[in-house]
Amino acid sequence: MKGFKVVLAAVISVIIAVFVAVNILFLSQSNDESGRPYRVEASRIEQAILNGESFDLSEYNYITAVEVLDENNKSSFYNTDSDFLIKEIDGSVYRFEYKFNNDNSNMLVLINIALTIMAVVVIVILFYIYFKMVKPFNTLCEVPFELAKGNLTIALKENKNRFFGRFVWGLDLLREKLEQQKTQELALQKDKKTLVLSLSHDIKTPLGIIELYAKALEKNLYKEEEKKNKIAASISGKCDEIRGYVDEIIKASNEDFLNLSVNNGEFYLSAMINEIKRFYSDKLDLLKIEFIVNKYCDCLLKGDIDRGVEVLQNIIENAVKYGDGKSISLSFAHEEDCIIVSVSNTGSQLSDSELTHIFDSFWRGSNVGSNTGSGLGLYICRRLMKKMDGDIFAECKDKIMTVSAVFRMV
Repeated sequence: MKGFKVVLAAVISVIIAVFVAVNILFLSQSNDESGRPYRVEASRIEQAILNGESFDLSEYNYITAVEVLDENNKSSFYNTDSDFLIKEIDGSVYRFEYKFNNDNSNMLVLINIALTIMAVVVIVILFYIYFKMVKPFNTLCEVPFELAKGNLTIALKENKNRFFGRFVWGLDLLREKLEQQKTQELALQKDKKTLVLSLSHDIKTPLGIIELYAKALEKNLYKEEEKKNKIAASISGKCDEIRGYVDEIIKASNEDFLNLSVNNGEFYLSAMINEIKRFYSDKLDLLKIEFIVNKYCDCLLKGDIDRGVEVLQNIIENAVKYGDGKSISLSFAHEEDCIIVSVSNTGSQLSDSELTHIFDSFWRGSNVGSNTGSGLGLYICRRLMKKMDGDIFAECKDKIMTVSAVFRMV
């Protein structure tokens, strides 16, 4: 807000300065006698008189008459209704009558009107920018900070602003997505906590029984061999029960912990590749990494274009992190009813034994170095491709890492 007020004050100051400068310049030129055309013509006639040459007044636009002073009739010499100029030429006094409209007031008024209109237009444009762009943006500037702090209930008013309507819509979608993820995370934590408490309680019962039997056997309370065998069988059964609870814990921990939604439909290969070009052409150029997109035939694919772009982005990000920074290329192959999009990068240091694990969750290879990550990128890619009825695989040959995504054609 303060910045706009400063700009508005500066613009108004410039407009006032232009007004003053134009008026001063115009008035100074109006009072300047040196540039008046009748004086030029009078000087030409003066030169002709000095040279003894004749002159024709019809050739002059401003000088209408030239009279010589008569000593016997001086009063009439200066008594005339016309504008005139007095010059002494070769000992004689001449009167040069001229016509010259020097009334520039109308022109000055027109100039000031034009400047006023321009000033009004500029100020109107500034206020339009303020109400349509600056003020709406000022109301949105706190939204990212609130979202970063976890305030997901902040209200975003819908509007039809042509400049920020889509931006507001995108922010609201982001807020809803974060709120949904937060709700899912809390529900997951609740389910995990409930499961742990339930299983802990269930395990305590057979453990208590096993503990009692163990103490009884330790103190040799049971003399009969048949009774001991029955207790041993009971302990074995409780162990099986505990093993079942442990299996439930392992099964719960192995269940999919990511809720990956895919809206399967149809999209063109070119649309997906154009998005990848838009994301990475400038970025890789700044990183001095050669980005090659080989030729391909456009076709209609099955799946979710946003998820397809996400898969290729994950693969390319890995190529940037773990490659040698020289080259990344996209190539295309057509096999049966599928299109294979391959991302290749130079400088791979991944061994063949590690290659089979790159799509496992939380797995990171020996080539990670100082690069941060969760080990979920390619795992997510595999899950997404499976949900789009596709596939993903990787191969490494001659230090060139290639990860290929298989998309079904329509």
